[in-house]
Amino acid sequence: MPRFTELVAGLPATVPFVGPEAQERTRGKSFKARIGANENVFGPSPRAVEAMAREAAETWQYGDPENHELKIALALLHGIAVENVVVGEGIDGLLGYLVRMLIEPGDKVVTSLGAYPTFNFHVAGFGGDLETVPYMDDHEDVFALIAKAAEVRAKIVYLANPDNPMGTIHPPSTIGRAIDTVPGNCLLVLDEAYLDCAPAGSEYPLDPDDKRIVRMRTFSKVYGMAGARVGYAIGHQELIRSFDKIRNHFGMSRISQAGALAALEDRQHLANTVARIENARRRIGEIAASNGLPVVPSAANFVAVDCGRDGEYARRVLEGLIKRDIFVRMPLVPPQDRCIRVSAGTESDLRLFEQALPAALREA
Repeated sequence: MPRFTELVAGLPATVPFVGPEAQERTRGKSFKARIGANENVFGPSPRAVEAMAREAAETWQYGDPENHELKIALALLHGIAVENVVVGEGIDGLLGYLVRMLIEPGDKVVTSLGAYPTFNFHVAGFGGDLETVPYMDDHEDVFALIAKAAEVRAKIVYLANPDNPMGTIHPPSTIGRAIDTVPGNCLLVLDEAYLDCAPAGSEYPLDPDDKRIVRMRTFSKVYGMAGARVGYAIGHQELIRSFDKIRNHFGMSRISQAGALAALEDRQHLANTVARIENARRRIGEIAASNGLPVVPSAANFVAVDCGRDGEYARRVLEGLIKRDIFVRMPLVPPQDRCIRVSAGTESDLRLFEQALPAALREA
């Protein structure tokens, strides 16, 4: 047997998410509506698809290890220096690199109880000691997170805005106050995967020279490229430069780089997608209301539907939907687990959800 490190030997072999493909293999049939993984069902820009198709013939070559053209385009988009941007294999990959850079066994890391589990997975994988703070009114409790970080002398505090799994968002003023109160020697990781889905004016102004914060963005959501695995981080040049010490320099394929570059250029497709996501959120709210269920106001590409009871009841609702070939997910920690989480879908997807939900509720 391999001689595992003591840390790895003590960890469970696990995957943070059970994907729809695994569920389909277990069920022996496919889902009719795939609206559980917060994917963008409206798809990438046709320009991105064409660019990726053209680049497929060139995959005998490695991708540019510096992601040069894509970094320039991102810097221009945000009005910052190229040196403030690093590109990686989705936010998940960048979170893993960041934790590896900053966390040694026993170091404290703070996050919300029930927040994005992949971050926790990385912290455990590098031996960090995770401290959690409960949600407050279905929002990540920003100032409780900061207070906990000060209390335990954390090296990282993680905050998603908009949040996953609830879809709630804090205004720029709250984010600014949080940055101003981050304790010394602690880095605020602001995961903004869903920010492009949020209403105009939701973004806290970028200051890439602020050493207290690093911001994570992705092409997986509004750009519709989850399968391409393209994310980027914006931060102080010293921090960004340090990613080069450990990142997989050939981790980004030529196809992914070309697709992301073309997607950035198609601003009309982006605007159309945001409008379709807004319409889908509204439609999910209407379907929920017609069944007597409220929703949590969302700034993301999904909606948390409040089933009105406890987690056991919500899980029965979820199982009823899955039995009817509708793939959805749910938060895992009380009291947020009273909800099911429904991704923005096509009209066909949501019509199937609308048809299945009443029976699932009756059965639950």
